[in-house]
This record gives sequence, C-alpha cells and structure tokens, in this order.
Amino acid sequence: MSTLLDTARAWRDDDPDPTTRDELAAVLAAAEGGDDAALTDLADRFDGTLEFGTAGLRGAVGAGSNRMNRVVVIRAAAGLAAYLQARRPEPRVVIGYDARHRSDDFARDTAAVVTAMGGEAFVLPRPLPTPVLAFAIRYLGVDAGVMVTASHNPPQDNGYKVYLGDGSQIVPPADAEIAACIAGVGAVADVPLADDGWVTLGDDVLEAYLDAAAAVVRADAPRDLSVVHTPLHGVGRDVLVAALERAGFATPYVVTSQGDPDPDFPTVAFPNPEEPGAIDAALDAARERGADVVLANDPDADRCAVAVPDPAADGGWRMLTGDEVGVLLGAWIVHRWSTNGGVPEGAVMANSIVSGRQLAAVCRMHGVRHVETLTGFKWISRVPGLSYGYEEALGYCVDPEAVRDKDGVSAALMVAELAAWLKSRGHSLLDELDDIARVTGVHLTGQHSVRVADLSLIADAMARLRTAPPASLAGSAVERLDDLAAGIGDLPPTDGLRFSLADGSRVIVRPSGTEPKLKAYLEVVQPVPDTDVPAARAVAVQRLAALRSAVAEAIGL
Repeated sequence: MSTLLDTARAWRDDDPDPTTRDELAAVLAAAEGGDDAALTDLADRFDGTLEFGTAGLRGAVGAGSNRMNRVVVIRAAAGLAAYLQARRPEPRVVIGYDARHRSDDFARDTAAVVTAMGGEAFVLPRPLPTPVLAFAIRYLGVDAGVMVTASHNPPQDNGYKVYLGDGSQIVPPADAEIAACIAGVGAVADVPLADDGWVTLGDDVLEAYLDAAAAVVRADAPRDLSVVHTPLHGVGRDVLVAALERAGFATPYVVTSQGDPDPDFPTVAFPNPEEPGAIDAALDAARERGADVVLANDPDADRCAVAVPDPAADGGWRMLTGDEVGVLLGAWIVHRWSTNGGVPEGAVMANSIVSGRQLAAVCRMHGVRHVETLTGFKWISRVPGLSYGYEEALGYCVDPEAVRDKDGVSAALMVAELAAWLKSRGHSLLDELDDIARVTGVHLTGQHSVRVADLSLIADAMARLRTAPPASLAGSAVERLDDLAAGIGDLPPTDGLRFSLADGSRVIVRPSGTEPKLKAYLEVVQPVPDTDVPAARAVAVQRLAALRSAVAEAIGL
C-alpha cells in the first residue's frame, strides 16, 4: 500500500492541473485515513499506464496514470513531438477536438508542447468532426494530426487519436515507436509548454472540407429528399447541415433534444447509433414528419447510421446495418462508374475482415478489385488505389482523396444522393438491397457482443476457443478455423479467430479495440431461388438467430 500511496503522491505533485490535482488529493487523503473504497479507487487509477496504441489513447477522464488527463496528454504530446522531430526537426501538426469534457484543454496542451519543442502547431477554430481534422492534414500538408475525441464512448471517456502526414491513422510500427518516445518523457514539470505561438485556424479548412464533401454528390443527381438528422449531442450537426445545403438538398430536420453538443449525452445510454434506443428520437421525428430517411452521426461524426421506412419493422422504421449501407454505397459507386465511362483503371474497393462479403461479390460481378483488411480504417485507408472502403461499424470512406478515414458527413451525402435517385424512380433503399440480393444471394450479418468489467474474462474466453474450438455451430460443421494471431495471407497478425462453416456461414470472434467487449461477427449467405428475396431473407433470419445462439453458448460469457 505504501508504494501505491507514494506513486499517487508523486503524481499529484507533478500534475499541473489544479482540477485533477485536487481530485487526487481528496482520494489520497481518504486512502491515507484507511478508507477501503478510496484505496480501491486509487489502485484502479494507477493500475498501469493508459496505453498508447494504434487507436491512440482512450479512457475515463480523471487523475492518475490510468486515466485521461493533462499529465497523460502532455506526455503523449511530448513523445509524439520527439518521434516527429527524429524525422523532421521542425514538425508541423494540426490539432482538432470535439465537445467532450476537457477536449479543448487537451488540444491546447498539445499545441503548447509542439510549439515549445520547436514545431508548428495549427488548431482547428472550435469543436469540429474528426473527418475535418483528417481532411486538414493533407490539405495543410502537415506531418501529423491529433484529434482529441473518444468518438462514441460513454460520457466519462475522452481520447487522443494520432494521424501521420499521409492522412491515415497510425499503424505498427509507428504506434510502438511513438509509445517508446512517450515512455522516455520524464517529469511533466520538465516538459516545456508554450504560452502562445501556435496558429488558431480560421474557417478556410472547414470551407474547403465542405466543398469536398458536397462534391461527392453528382451535379445532375436528384435532390428531392426529406431528411431527419441527429448528431447525438455531438459536433456533427452544423457541418452536416451545411454540407447537405451546399450540395443542393433541403435543410434537414435536426432532432431538437439531441442537436446541441453536450458532453454528458443526456438522452442516450451510450452515444453510439448502434446501441438500442440511441436513434429512437430521430425515428419518432421521421414518423411524425413523413421523412424519406434518417441520417445519424456519432458524436465526432466519423460514423453514419441510416434508417428507412420499413412496413415490416416494429414502428414502421428500421436502421440499416453497417454492412447494408456498405454494399449500397459500393454498388452505387460502381453504377456511377458504369454510366460515366466504366470502372477506372486500378480502382479498388475494400472492407474490413469482420464486415460482410457481399461487397466482394458485387466487385467480382463488375470486375472491380476487392481487398479485405484488418479491422479499422487505419488499415482500410492504406489500401493502394483505394476508391471506396467501409467497415460494418457504420464507417464509410467514399472520397479517399479528400479524407483517408471514415467520414460520416460525406457518406451521409452519398446516401442522400442514392436515396433521392431511387425516390425519383419510385424505389427505395430497401428495394435496392433486394435487387443486389437477387444476384449475390442474401447476405445477412449480425453480432453477439459481451461487455465485461473484468478484461481477463475476454482473454480467458479467447483461450478457451483456441484450445477447445467447437466442431460445429448451429448444426453446420466448422470446416476451417483460422487463428488470426498467426497472420493469414496478407493480413498482419491480430487477436481473433475466424470460423468458416460448411453451409457458407462465417463467424469471427475478437476483442474490441476501443471498448471492454468481446465481439462475434456473424454472417450467413442464403441463395435466392426464383428471385424470391423475401423467402430467402426469412430463411437467413432463422439461420442467423440459430448461429447467434450457438456462438453465445460457445463463447460462454
């Protein structure tokens, strides 16, 4: 216990932030007085150091080495600056931030460190979406970008996302090299902090981003579409509304209760469009207004969720899955190519390994090269010649030349373009999905995920599946089991298992990279005889439900 108390006292004394210094002092005083709850709290705060990886940093805001705070951020900024200086003596870094708790402080600290260490820092003018920061990196020609955000994590969290000069998120070995530089940072008191000297950008970058986003919509495309939008209390509203208007669409109706940025996300349990209930307010508004489509963003607007009228759904509306939107956008881009000179030479489409295989089927039909990557846009965005990429977690890259990351704004505009085009022909997004299924078969995807408080449970479950894998799932034999930790084909090693079943189904089990969850990604493929899509989809629904139950039993959590 004395070692823990000494560690906490040293941290307190090195903390330049009175807020977290006082917070830790109070916990320390209670722990020193024998308060068991305070001791447990203290142990958790100093249970290692918040690790810097390919996702950067992410954790609960508070005092301690295992939290997001100014000490952790200053050290991260100093390590990043040192890493960059080994490659360029005066590195240039652009910094963005969202509206979460302390985001502006962490952005300012990053600018102060980069400036004091001899670099140039450029800070976006106010809280803005992550895609604007990703765009700014290449637009300004800087060496790196930092986005202070925890994306769709719970309100208590914040994070620190790092991009290099190519506009893509970091991947190995850069993550480990930056982490080593961070580990080499001594006392925070010895890290220089400039009082000023960085550049606070005007709206030029944002205006250029809006021009690029609006340009994904063809000039001759129909614009008659009624849209309901929710930014889920994040920073996407003003940018998405401006982009839709700039592209020629009518101003969308924004859900009032979720329109303003609010770091406490008061109307949702989790600020993630995928979570049950998150977009209910938007669906209610769409029903009331007779809208054509709901477009929802997560808090930093790098993801886009789409909901559509569906007479078969409870309440008459349903949210499309990420895989459904992913194949719709991919097939739409192929269609646009076919009406404008054909597939460009060298065009490539990609999706992550945990996403569905329907886009690959579409690509095969049209002679488009398709690539499968590891999970995350840090991998998708690096595919040479990428024309379009997506991942099932509502992430889409429809304009890699502008933003080499998932972009919930430009994706929303392309969804609007497709929906308006279909509407002008008396069709819907659901009709288009049926048309695609008639030629590729019904690809139905889903998830089984388990959130845990003890991360060791995830490691134990993965170990069980490796040592004693099921021989069959939902009555279908496991024909092949790939341990992704060994690296498969061109894929780098990652912690995951892929089960290929005799009936064409596939299951991938992996720990989440951003949340304390174990996730299983499920896919069944059902042929469509006699073009009867509803019948094939009904069978696929039953198969997917059986597969989900079998996987849940096999995981055992």
